[in-house]
Amino acid sequence: MNILLFGKTGQVGWELQRSLAPLGNVIALDVHSTDYCGDFSNPEGIAATVRTIKPDVIVNAAAHTAVDKAESEPDFAQLLNATSVEAIAKEASRIDAWVVHYSTDYVFPGNGDKPWHEDDATSPLNVYGQTKLDGEKALQKHCLKHLIFRTSWVYAGKGNNFAKTMLRLAKERSELSVINDQFGAPTGAELLADCTAHAIRVAMNKPEVAGLYHLVASGTTTWHDYAALVFDEARKAGIELALNKLNAVETTAFPTPAIRPNNSRLNTLKFQHRFDLVLPEWEIGVKRMLAELFTAQSI
Repeated sequence: MNILLFGKTGQVGWELQRSLAPLGNVIALDVHSTDYCGDFSNPEGIAATVRTIKPDVIVNAAAHTAVDKAESEPDFAQLLNATSVEAIAKEASRIDAWVVHYSTDYVFPGNGDKPWHEDDATSPLNVYGQTKLDGEKALQKHCLKHLIFRTSWVYAGKGNNFAKTMLRLAKERSELSVINDQFGAPTGAELLADCTAHAIRVAMNKPEVAGLYHLVASGTTTWHDYAALVFDEARKAGIELALNKLNAVETTAFPTPAIRPNNSRLNTLKFQHRFDLVLPEWEIGVKRMLAELFTAQSI
């Protein structure tokens, strides 16, 4: 099996390089690749890459994910999140390839307190959400053999993440305020990558699984409670923190250019049933990531 991976250096893309390797030959690209075009600001180049490689599966982990920046550069966000996805979809359909693509809970209005289902009405709050929704629709329209995974609150041990930021601040400050009215499930890039590899294996034998799925870790938390767990684990590991007061505040305390959803919960029953997997509680992945981080810091 030949697999073409876009966005190899992002959080999910990095883990996909590992998880997809046992499935076959992986050609992994990013914006800086020279042998083939992996630059999503160049849809024609992306289409040419697909035509040249003729993969069996295309996994797209590339995207414009700077949510606030998207508000001031909507055309560029549209180019990366929708136009180039459409280019991939059209070429994939011509060569009968599968396309795996990642989307977001930001396609929903972000209100209420119930986990969103795949068929709930979409209504993005910001440019990022709208461009990701446009990308979903383009893929659905032009390529029947697709797997779209909506996810949220993605983190990875590689690069920057919320936990690392909180730890850095907690070492510098005695008091922190963290948002406590946004709800979701921190989801590891490692979990997404492993679930993707499994889903591809299933799809090769059962093409009827094609479609749209919600894929996040189980359970629900807030950014405040997520931070509290990070600090608790750090103290258990013997890490000294200056922090002695953690305040819970509303989203309005931190104004941002892009409106954020309060409800990022996603119902994953469809994915779990269709692919016969159990998605672990969010704490499991976060604690494992933190354990690795603490070990690395002590070396």
